[in-house]
Amino acid sequence: VQLQASGGGLVQAGGSLRLSCKGSGFTLENYAVGWFRQAPGKEREGISVISSSGIATNYADSVKGRFTISRDSAKNTVYLQMSSLKPDDTAVYSCAADSALTPNGIFTLRAMKTSRGLNYYGQGTQVTVSS
Repeated sequence: VQLQASGGGLVQAGGSLRLSCKGSGFTLENYAVGWFRQAPGKEREGISVISSSGIATNYADSVKGRFTISRDSAKNTVYLQMSSLKPDDTAVYSCAADSALTPNGIFTLRAMKTSRGLNYYGQGTQVTVSS
């Protein structure tokens, strides 16, 4: 069972990147999936989450209006489209999955602040935004 984030890289401020979170060894479509990031010297920040159905989503204020989370069940993958990137977005981005047996089918952004409590955590991908 594995979650793997990919798609990171170096981009100029104002640019875009699309990150992918792919599940292997299990059916990702049965899980809510979230993205979190951690920059050097900063706390881990949960930035977005999507329900297993794709209907419910949530975003941190820091990325709202710039980032979009989506999923493709056929590819067992969740995406994070990032636009209007800023140098402050520089961080290692990772994903997490959970069965999220909540009324709206998603877990809180706060739940991603630690590497415990959710079902699966993935390896990260580095995003660097230059000014």
